[in-house]
Amino acid sequence: AAAGTPCRNLDMRLQGAEGVRAYWARHAAADVAIVEGNQGLYDGVDGGSNAALAKLLGLPVVVVMDARGMGRTAAALALGLAAFDRDLRVAGIVLNRVAGSRHEATLRTAIETEAGVRVLGAIPELDGAALVQRHLGLVPPNEAGAAAATIESLAQRVGAHLDVDAILAAAAQVAPAPAPARIARAISNGPRIGIATDRAFGFYYADDLEALQEAGAALVVIDTLRDAHLPRIDGLFLGGGFPETCGRELAMNGTLRAELRQAIDAGLPVYAECGGLMYLTRSLTHGRDTYAMVGAIAADAVMHDKPAGKGYVTLAETASHPWGGTAATIEAHEFHYSTLENVDPRTTFAYRVLRGHGIDGRHDGIVHRNVLASYAHLRSVGGNDWAARFVAHVRRCMPRQARAAA
Repeated sequence: AAAGTPCRNLDMRLQGAEGVRAYWARHAAADVAIVEGNQGLYDGVDGGSNAALAKLLGLPVVVVMDARGMGRTAAALALGLAAFDRDLRVAGIVLNRVAGSRHEATLRTAIETEAGVRVLGAIPELDGAALVQRHLGLVPPNEAGAAAATIESLAQRVGAHLDVDAILAAAAQVAPAPAPARIARAISNGPRIGIATDRAFGFYYADDLEALQEAGAALVVIDTLRDAHLPRIDGLFLGGGFPETCGRELAMNGTLRAELRQAIDAGLPVYAECGGLMYLTRSLTHGRDTYAMVGAIAADAVMHDKPAGKGYVTLAETASHPWGGTAATIEAHEFHYSTLENVDPRTTFAYRVLRGHGIDGRHDGIVHRNVLASYAHLRSVGGNDWAARFVAHVRRCMPRQARAAA
């Protein structure tokens, strides 16, 4: 929302080094491309840290440091971050949560004279400007009604305290990315795939949606909170999100839930991830409240106070995977505070969990008719062409759906 353009994820584990390079070359053409780090500068699984990514792409690093309550120690931290890996280019430090002008002067002098690292800005405590958070991180912009106003306020207030020219000068030292490759769009007779896009469901990778289109699909937006009826679709992708925060509204939209249940019984191909899986169960319990869901999957979703599954997962496909093709081992990730209870013991699973939690620590990917629903989030990168496989699955199911409708 702040960039005004889709944000894209660079993932060393799921894409590999060459995949990251190719992805960067395809998508990074812009006036300025900002790579926002996840976790600390040197943290990461299997060497996939922000520092490793910056070196791979030849990017300078701007460190944002929470300086609240710190003095000269900030210089020691800055020196350590800059010197820990001499092959990494640290362009400077942005100090956050600075108490005032005297605090800023103390920090700036220590960091620049004793650590030899440039200070690119000092942001004071901004009362009333904090972004709202919940258990999975920030409230997403598809749910935050005041996102535009918040962004504009932060841009004005933060911009006044940053040396934007110096930051842009550091970025200008990076070779410009080539022009992005043209994205193939859906063909006129391609399958129509619904995408649940509303306050309950909004976690989609831009490249996955594009991969669905490249495979020939036409995407149809569905609002599970407001749409009373299913549009004409040949398949459905229910992504991740926060159905627990919209449980009452989802339950109240009984007509759509009933139509979706009937469509699934008639053979509608559905791929559901995490929040989408929860929506397809019989019920969703959040705190003391329990809400009726679609009821296509014989299980009940229950929210907890701590994560049930968090991090990268490794999955081995079983012979029950509905999309066909050869069995494969895939890398994905999960982050969910819910578990499934009262799961039908006859349930068929598409995956064996080699790493991670999934449904029960051993299985993930519930298979029901033409539905695949899992806690794992897939990405159509690194040789895992799930989007093309799903579109092919939808195509195979279309004649059977047409016969069922007749």
